[in-house]
Amino acid sequence: MKGFSSKKSGLMLLMVTFVFFGSLCFAQAGDVSLPRTMIWSCYDVGSTGYVQASAIADAFVKKYGIRIRLLPSGTSIGRLMPVTTKRVSCGFLANEVYFAAEGLYDFSTIEWGPQDLRVLMGQPTTVGLATPKDAGIRTFKDLKGKRLSYVPGADTLNIKMDAWLAFAGLTWNDVQRVEFSSYAASLKALIEGKTDGSVSGPTASILYELESSPKGIYWVPFPKEDKEGWKRMLKTCPFLSPGVETVGPGLSEQNPVELPSYRYPMVTVYADADADWCYNFVKAMDETFHMYKGAHPVMPRWAIDLAGVPPADAPFHEGAIKYLREKGVWKAEHDAWNKERLGQIEKVQEAWEKALTEAEAQKMKSKDFPAFWLKERAKALGD
Repeated sequence: MKGFSSKKSGLMLLMVTFVFFGSLCFAQAGDVSLPRTMIWSCYDVGSTGYVQASAIADAFVKKYGIRIRLLPSGTSIGRLMPVTTKRVSCGFLANEVYFAAEGLYDFSTIEWGPQDLRVLMGQPTTVGLATPKDAGIRTFKDLKGKRLSYVPGADTLNIKMDAWLAFAGLTWNDVQRVEFSSYAASLKALIEGKTDGSVSGPTASILYELESSPKGIYWVPFPKEDKEGWKRMLKTCPFLSPGVETVGPGLSEQNPVELPSYRYPMVTVYADADADWCYNFVKAMDETFHMYKGAHPVMPRWAIDLAGVPPADAPFHEGAIKYLREKGVWKAEHDAWNKERLGQIEKVQEAWEKALTEAEAQKMKSKDFPAFWLKERAKALGD
């Protein structure tokens, strides 16, 4: 079961209509055995996620002769659906992994619910609050009363802004919420003077325009020493961890900034994915690392001692852990993290089954279920 009722979900009917390409034909190179043909879902063409998936795919082609097709999508559902229906062998995903595993946002509907996902590897990257220098924001104490960007429907952005406010000990009631139609629009608004702060990754190209403009760019730091701030923030976004960024506009080795780290993209499968396949996939990523690490400034972060350890948005798959342990990367503390994360997933899935049973007893309409589920979920988790 993928975390939702077979009686309720039309998704399961699609399972028989797709073929897992390459399942009967394998490419062998040394002791790595993988399907000769694979499809991976990923972020849209032009995104950093697409560039990274492309570079890894190219290395697999050159070393193993595997034919790989990327299936890009601009939406969370569009990227995860092919993984659910087995149309692709894995997805290069981001925070939709967390939302899906926890049954939040798009995945709170009766058709979806919590998905039993696992991570193979995830490239650590950073995200922060980009501001114009002239906005007068130097620490999170300066956020009160400022204009902050909000993008309706962009859950992966908005949950992070919620977390930034929590870090500051504030809520949306303490700031001015300014809505924009897209991520790009929220960043352009920094240049246009329409907002004082937007959630962004440091490599967004439009931020170089902000840096070179009269306004300049400033990244608000998240000091690791602010333990209370981090504690508040992790209640909203437990997939974050302290990091230091040196790549991006306004950043360098000489001017590093402490920013939250998370995983983007994460190679993602379901818990029932074949353990040997997962083992070989991670091994192939490790063995071809030297071939793709120079494809983009962030690609060196795919080294297994960085990309093959927690935290991530879902537990790591047992097949991946087997290889990572053999390489000496996976330690006892990583086992502890994975066990705790698995326990959380089990609690969420148990709460989901109870919510479904209660909804059926009440003959609840589908449109009313998400709100009901979120209340039941919070009750079960003690939130």
